[in-house]
Amino acid sequence: MGEVTTRLVSLDDVAELTALAVANREFLAPTNPVAADHAFTPVGQRTMVETALDRHESDQMLPHVILDADGAIVGRINLNSIVRGAAQCASVGYWVSEDRNGRGIATAAVASIVTVGFTELGLHRVQGETLPHNTASQRVLERNGFERIGYAPQLLRLAGRWQDHVLFQRLNDAWSAPATG
Repeated sequence: MGEVTTRLVSLDDVAELTALAVANREFLAPTNPVAADHAFTPVGQRTMVETALDRHESDQMLPHVILDADGAIVGRINLNSIVRGAAQCASVGYWVSEDRNGRGIATAAVASIVTVGFTELGLHRVQGETLPHNTASQRVLERNGFERIGYAPQLLRLAGRWQDHVLFQRLNDAWSAPATG
């Protein structure tokens, strides 16, 4: 496999993201909030991308697409819920198309986004949450230096019900406060 990269999502990605959403609807349903049929249309995807870019502009989110070696979009990865001030943290969320799972793509994408979070965004901590039975996602985080830090009962409403999550974090040991003055 060639190099996996990530980049900021754009409105030009809507058609490709719509096709991926439709192709992966059943695959992603157990790990996502229940989505209306509208989410699987170009208009729905455009709305999601616009919302993500608005949140990016206000420093609340870093929404990226995952690209394979040929430049095709094969998934999404975000730094969500960016908190500034004393926390300097975010939560990573990602998915890779079912037909590309098990090839190291998610592992490479998480490595890339964590580097961006630590170097470009100046984050001190990136956290990740997985369903307890999602051992593949837990391995992705562990391969990227994340440590298990806890368990959160009924953390997120996914697939129509509140579900428990295993919590992970990775600290930026090279973090230093920006110079003031």
